[in-house]
Amino acid sequence: MTRDDTDAEVMITLCARLLEDQKIAFIGFGMPQVVAMLAQRLHAPQLVQVFEFGAIGPMPLTPFIRNTMGGSANCYRSLAWTNMNTIFAQAQLGLVDYGVLGATQVDLYGNVNSTMLGEDYARPKRRFPGSGGANEVTSYCWKTIIVMMHEGRRFVPRVDFITSPGYLDGTPGARERAGLPADTGPWRVVTSKALFGFDDATKKLTLTGVLEGLTPEAVLEGMEMKPLIAERVEVLAPPTSEELRILREEIDPARAITGRSAK
Repeated sequence: MTRDDTDAEVMITLCARLLEDQKIAFIGFGMPQVVAMLAQRLHAPQLVQVFEFGAIGPMPLTPFIRNTMGGSANCYRSLAWTNMNTIFAQAQLGLVDYGVLGATQVDLYGNVNSTMLGEDYARPKRRFPGSGGANEVTSYCWKTIIVMMHEGRRFVPRVDFITSPGYLDGTPGARERAGLPADTGPWRVVTSKALFGFDDATKKLTLTGVLEGLTPEAVLEGMEMKPLIAERVEVLAPPTSEELRILREEIDPARAITGRSAK
């Protein structure tokens, strides 16, 4: 069967399927917003979104307006409008089930870079927006989901800069020694080709699923680091016609987010 979905549509649908109804999710800027909107419209109508500036429980209007977070459409019917300190405190208290973030780089232990590329912070090869609330998301949420394009250069042995902590150096108790709550941290990495988790013992990135039509070897080709491979690798179904209809007709008809593919 011929598919006409984009890489972004694959990433968004795979990620949306992971979010559960009646859970609280700390939603990052951009693609994670579209992920949460799709989940709410499909299987998680009572998913409670929270945003770093203080909105709790919005039901964002469609179509999605790119580059907005605190606008009235994105915060429509919020249950409460608090402030940044309140949201981060709630996460620190263990009240937020999921975090959903984008990333520029991720390494073998789930550390996230969204700040800069290069070895010199003062003179980077390229600079990005940085953390925003992403550090607090990976620091305090029980399960953080990272969503990004599947490009080999994004998977590195060690990120150029730790914007948001994963399992740090991977040694037992590394997060706890850094002052982070136990049993928190990165949970899944979702790309346009695959799904990754983290090995319980080593905390290393682990391939757990590949998009239908691909092999684990094809997914891992070109990656700058080699993750583990689960004993059983799941075959991931591509976006359904209903998922694509909602994305294309309701959420993002301009294809500002969903029209992207890997370079």
